[in-house]
Amino acid sequence: MNNDWPLWEVFVRAKHGLSHKHAGSVHAADARMALESARDTYTRRMEGVSLWVVPSAQIVASDPGEAAALFEPAADKVYRHPTFYVIPEHVKNI
Repeated sequence: MNNDWPLWEVFVRAKHGLSHKHAGSVHAADARMALESARDTYTRRMEGVSLWVVPSAQIVASDPGEAAALFEPAADKVYRHPTFYVIPEHVKNI
């Protein structure tokens, strides 16, 4: 494997209806190779039903130093938090 190839982030969906979760990274020359490498590396035991591969260079992340400015505006919208609702005991997942 050539570490000069671009780095791809791998996301796996374990079951239909669930979210994709970050599983790790692979180096690959192109998207097809990244998918195949991700399949071979992260779903060898049938752990997934769907794969996403994204070039790491294309991911944009927030700056942890700017977290307050980015996330504090949501603090004044408490009505968006589900703490005001009573969930029946027989309901396990929402």
